[in-house]
Amino acid sequence: LVASAFPLAFLSNPLVYVFLRICLFLEATGIASGAWVLAAIHKRIAGFQRDEVYIGTAEEREAKDLGDHVEEHALAKLP
Repeated sequence: LVASAFPLAFLSNPLVYVFLRICLFLEATGIASGAWVLAAIHKRIAGFQRDEVYIGTAEEREAKDLGDHVEEHALAKLP
């Protein structure tokens, strides 16, 4: 409420400026993002597991010879 009534006086306070920079840094990291919370809830409801449970590790897939490796000559050379 104070910031909306007196924005210049409010932001001129050095302590407020430090808190603002800390808040903007935390926001930029994504720690406080609501998507993380929604994803965690969805994971519990749907019972998602790591990919290794469904398709196996790279070593297991190579041992089974599932044919999903890419041959070298199939890749295009970049200039």
